[in-house]
Amino acid sequence: MNKPHKKREQIIQGVTGDWEIVVGLEVHAQVFSDAKLFSGAPTTFGAGPNENVSLVDAAMPGMLPVINRYCVEQAIRTGLGINAKINLHSVFDRKNYFYPDLPAGYQISQYKEPIVGEGHISVDLSNGETVEIGIERLHLEQDAGKSTHEGDHSLVDLNRAGVALMEIVSKPDIRSSEEAAAYVQKLRAILRYLGTCDGNMEQGSLRADVNVSVRRPGEELGTRCEIKNVNSIRFVAAAIDYEARRQVDLIEDGGEVDQETRLFDPNTGKTRTMRSKEDAHDYRYFPDPDLLPLEFDQGLVDDIARNLPELPDQKKSRFIDEFGLSTYDAGVLVAEKETADFFEEAVSNRDPKTVANWITGELFAALNKSGQTLANCNVTARQLGALIDLIADETISGRIAKDVFEVMFENGGNPGDIVEEGGLKQVTDTSAIEAIVDQIIADNPDKAEEVKTKPKAIGWFVGQVMKASGGKANPKAVNEILKSKLES
Repeated sequence: MNKPHKKREQIIQGVTGDWEIVVGLEVHAQVFSDAKLFSGAPTTFGAGPNENVSLVDAAMPGMLPVINRYCVEQAIRTGLGINAKINLHSVFDRKNYFYPDLPAGYQISQYKEPIVGEGHISVDLSNGETVEIGIERLHLEQDAGKSTHEGDHSLVDLNRAGVALMEIVSKPDIRSSEEAAAYVQKLRAILRYLGTCDGNMEQGSLRADVNVSVRRPGEELGTRCEIKNVNSIRFVAAAIDYEARRQVDLIEDGGEVDQETRLFDPNTGKTRTMRSKEDAHDYRYFPDPDLLPLEFDQGLVDDIARNLPELPDQKKSRFIDEFGLSTYDAGVLVAEKETADFFEEAVSNRDPKTVANWITGELFAALNKSGQTLANCNVTARQLGALIDLIADETISGRIAKDVFEVMFENGGNPGDIVEEGGLKQVTDTSAIEAIVDQIIADNPDKAEEVKTKPKAIGWFVGQVMKASGGKANPKAVNEILKSKLES
């Protein structure tokens, strides 16, 4: 485990000196499963209010929970993906609390004996450093429903009640808002590669409780505040920055930080009090009498391990070794599984660096501008590869390729057909290029004379020839002809 050190610390400058941020995250990830954790009710997002509710979810008398084996396997798969210990024996507990949107009045969770123990993941920072963040545990639990408040009454939707969650608890190893954001992003990528959670934060299937405290560098941990249900990576970082500064200002003004639960308001960028923070004894945990301890053998774990997909770190190493990509390029390409898959299909028998540049450059820019994703983009990996082939065999120039790409992105279509229909093929006929060059030199004798003393001035002529040819002249031929003409 990496120890916090000066290079990693996000230091807050206070009136009385320096303060260090300490962060731990509890990430709630909805298990990718067609049925809930203890019932056969569906988990489809966007269903009408209370459509996905069974008698078990509604806590009708005599209804007993039955564990969903697939959810257990998904938790094991996730534990293996975060390099964690899989516990062959675990226990479900009742967490007693006032839940207006859980009809039973308690949550079935795991406390002292979770299904997954300690693990770790590595995250890359913007300064090129890689740090290791410890995982304390992963436990299974059921989600609560949703309450909507309208005037003097509330409406309860139990569609989410009983949906399987994996609560992944980090150790307090995070030392900056950047590390926290990188941690959530990396964990989200791992879950998506594994297929254990879709990671859609905007739909609530991945959200984080953010525990923030401050201390003098090297001193004991300070009192922490928990910021509940943050559903954006950007908001995680913003909530940490605001809350840490609030705590420093409070302490330096002579106050004390109260252990409490807070909410982050993305509109104001501030946190506010929700309730005083509960400790474990406040929940009165005890083993659920309706569920036997969960036990399985090592053979099940080994079977799941043998069928794990290639994960981001493994894929990144392979992209570097197999394709000769830089660490940065490989990291960007593997950050999302769909991007890595797109690259691997597009790179077949092509220059990897060129393909990577087109994906992280033109394609990413177009996606960001339009708000689209690779999943609904008009440009397929094969089509992008075909466009790169047209540049490689000098059918079109790089500049024309960008114009063709814009047409592909807007309307779809095969790049070869777009080039043919638009008459965009590159001019390689040297006599045609030579005629354009002669005309431009004749029209600009002063510029031609300038090249003799300032060789770099030839770039002006290159631009003029390309402009006159509509960007279709072969750049290599243009340069060769210009040099021959101007030097003589």
